[in-house]
Amino acid sequence: MFEASDIREWRGHDVVDTKGHKIGTLESIYVDTATDQPFFATVTMGLPTRRRLAFVPLVGATVGPGYLKVTHSKDRVKKAPTIDTDGELPAAQEPEVFAHYELTYTPGAGGERRLARR
Repeated sequence: MFEASDIREWRGHDVVDTKGHKIGTLESIYVDTATDQPFFATVTMGLPTRRRLAFVPLVGATVGPGYLKVTHSKDRVKKAPTIDTDGELPAAQEPEVFAHYELTYTPGAGGERRLARR
Protein backbone atom coordinates (compact mmCIF):
# COMPACT_ATOMS: atom_id res chain seq x y z
CA MET A 1 0.00 0.00 0.00
CA PHE A 2 1.01 3.62 -0.40
CA GLU A 3 2.62 5.66 2.31
CA ALA A 4 0.14 8.41 3.22
CA SER A 5 2.69 11.15 2.54
CA ASP A 6 3.54 9.70 -0.88
CA ILE A 7 -0.02 9.35 -2.17
CA ARG A 8 -0.86 12.97 -1.26
CA GLU A 9 1.85 14.05 -3.68
CA TRP A 10 -0.30 12.61 -6.47
CA ARG A 11 -3.05 15.20 -5.95
CA GLY A 12 -4.05 16.65 -9.32
CA HIS A 13 -2.93 13.59 -11.29
CA ASP A 14 -5.28 11.50 -13.41
CA VAL A 15 -7.14 8.59 -11.85
CA VAL A 16 -7.79 5.75 -14.30
CA ASP A 17 -9.59 2.42 -14.14
CA THR A 18 -8.10 -1.00 -14.92
CA LYS A 19 -8.67 -0.47 -18.65
CA GLY A 20 -6.89 2.88 -18.59
CA HIS A 21 -10.06 4.99 -18.93
CA LYS A 22 -9.71 8.33 -17.19
CA ILE A 23 -12.15 8.63 -14.29
CA GLY A 24 -11.11 12.08 -13.11
CA THR A 25 -8.45 13.88 -11.10
CA LEU A 26 -7.19 12.91 -7.65
CA GLU A 27 -8.42 15.47 -5.12
CA SER A 28 -7.79 14.10 -1.63
CA ILE A 29 -7.09 11.03 0.46
CA TYR A 30 -9.17 9.59 3.27
CA VAL A 31 -7.32 7.36 5.72
CA ASP A 32 -8.68 4.57 7.88
CA THR A 33 -8.69 6.07 11.38
CA ALA A 34 -7.79 2.69 12.91
CA THR A 35 -4.58 2.30 10.89
CA ASP A 36 -3.89 5.82 9.55
CA GLN A 37 -3.33 4.20 6.14
CA PRO A 38 -4.82 5.56 2.89
CA PHE A 39 -8.13 3.80 2.25
CA PHE A 40 -10.24 5.96 -0.09
CA ALA A 41 -9.50 8.73 -2.57
CA THR A 42 -11.83 11.39 -3.83
CA VAL A 43 -11.82 11.99 -7.55
CA THR A 44 -12.98 15.22 -9.19
CA MET A 45 -15.55 14.32 -11.84
CA GLY A 46 -18.15 16.05 -13.99
CA LEU A 47 -18.51 19.12 -16.13
CA PRO A 48 -16.68 22.29 -15.04
CA THR A 49 -19.93 23.84 -13.80
CA ARG A 50 -21.12 20.68 -12.03
CA ARG A 51 -18.01 19.12 -10.50
CA ARG A 52 -18.39 16.58 -7.69
CA LEU A 53 -16.00 14.44 -5.68
CA ALA A 54 -16.60 10.69 -5.96
CA PHE A 55 -15.12 8.16 -3.56
CA VAL A 56 -13.01 5.21 -4.75
CA PRO A 57 -11.11 2.64 -2.64
CA LEU A 58 -7.33 2.61 -2.83
CA VAL A 59 -7.04 -1.12 -2.08
CA GLY A 60 -5.05 -2.62 -4.96
CA ALA A 61 -4.35 0.77 -6.57
CA THR A 62 -1.06 1.26 -8.40
CA VAL A 63 0.81 4.29 -9.68
CA GLY A 64 2.17 4.92 -13.13
CA PRO A 65 3.79 7.88 -14.84
CA GLY A 66 1.35 10.69 -14.03
CA TYR A 67 -1.61 8.56 -13.03
CA LEU A 68 -3.14 6.48 -10.26
CA LYS A 69 -4.82 3.25 -11.42
CA VAL A 70 -7.67 1.95 -9.25
CA THR A 71 -9.27 -1.50 -9.34
CA HIS A 72 -12.83 -0.30 -10.00
CA SER A 73 -14.40 0.59 -13.35
CA LYS A 74 -15.11 4.16 -14.38
CA ASP A 75 -18.83 3.32 -14.46
CA ARG A 76 -18.83 2.05 -10.88
CA VAL A 77 -16.94 5.10 -9.61
CA LYS A 78 -19.37 7.41 -11.45
CA LYS A 79 -22.23 5.80 -9.48
CA ALA A 80 -20.40 6.08 -6.14
CA PRO A 81 -21.50 8.45 -3.37
CA THR A 82 -20.28 12.00 -3.96
CA ILE A 83 -19.79 15.25 -2.09
CA ASP A 84 -19.45 18.85 -3.23
CA THR A 85 -15.93 19.89 -4.25
CA ASP A 86 -15.66 22.00 -1.09
CA GLY A 87 -17.57 19.50 1.07
CA GLU A 88 -16.64 16.94 3.69
CA LEU A 89 -18.04 13.42 4.01
CA PRO A 90 -20.63 13.39 6.82
CA ALA A 91 -20.06 10.56 9.33
CA ALA A 92 -23.59 9.29 8.66
CA GLN A 93 -22.69 8.67 4.98
CA GLU A 94 -19.57 6.59 5.63
CA PRO A 95 -21.49 3.25 5.60
CA GLU A 96 -22.99 4.16 2.20
CA VAL A 97 -19.53 4.67 0.68
CA PHE A 98 -18.32 1.29 1.95
CA ALA A 99 -21.53 -0.47 0.84
CA HIS A 100 -21.23 0.87 -2.72
CA TYR A 101 -17.97 -1.05 -3.09
CA GLU A 102 -19.19 -4.06 -1.05
CA LEU A 103 -16.68 -3.34 1.72
CA THR A 104 -17.39 -4.10 5.35
CA TYR A 105 -18.01 -1.01 7.45
CA THR A 106 -17.28 -0.93 11.15
CA PRO A 107 -17.01 2.34 13.06
CA GLY A 108 -14.21 2.87 15.55
CA ALA A 109 -14.40 1.14 18.94
CA GLY A 110 -15.81 4.29 20.56
CA GLY A 111 -18.22 4.91 17.67
CA GLU A 112 -15.87 7.41 16.02
CA ARG A 113 -15.54 7.96 12.31
CA ARG A 114 -13.84 5.34 10.19
CA LEU A 115 -12.48 7.80 7.60
CA ALA A 116 -10.50 10.99 8.03
CA ARG A 117 -9.45 13.36 5.25
CA ARG A 118 -5.71 14.00 5.00
